[in-house]
Amino acid sequence: MQALTNIATLDMYGIKKIVTTCPHCFNTLKNEYPELGGNYEVIHHTTLLQQLINEGKVKMQGGGTFKGKRISYHDSCYLGRANDIYEAPRQVLETLDAELVELKRCRSNGLCCGAGGAQMFKEDEKGDLRINQERTKDVVESKANIVAVACPFCSTMLTDGVKEKELQDSIQVLDIAELVQQSLGI
Repeated sequence: MQALTNIATLDMYGIKKIVTTCPHCFNTLKNEYPELGGNYEVIHHTTLLQQLINEGKVKMQGGGTFKGKRISYHDSCYLGRANDIYEAPRQVLETLDAELVELKRCRSNGLCCGAGGAQMFKEDEKGDLRINQERTKDVVESKANIVAVACPFCSTMLTDGVKEKELQDSIQVLDIAELVQQSLGI
């Protein structure tokens, strides 16, 4: 019922294209709404950024904030494995003046941050390691100064993992859009 209400509202305003920052929303709007009559062009913000950079509409500054930094990218489950979007985020990161390092579990073999399994919203289950702590170990092993994300849930889970290891002074968790913004000097 909520989806049908959303579709009616979007159609009332004549919406044709939707840009999402959330891979979960991207997946729902792109893959589930059409079955209910909600047919829109849906694009994730990393794909839009990549297109704007390729078209020369966004010009990255070389030798800036990220010179000499190591950046790893965490593949969001709903962007990567669910929708096969792996290259756009990496192409954006490659425009930065930094070294892009892959996490040992990446692309179709990526490890979930834990939020997609609702770990962010419920009490811990039995076990001795939370999934975001396991993923943070991958980031630490990569020796990255920055872990780039393309999902607000991944950002929260990885930020929590970095804080739990008391590494927030040496590892930043930033959305790809934040990296682009910082590279533009604005």
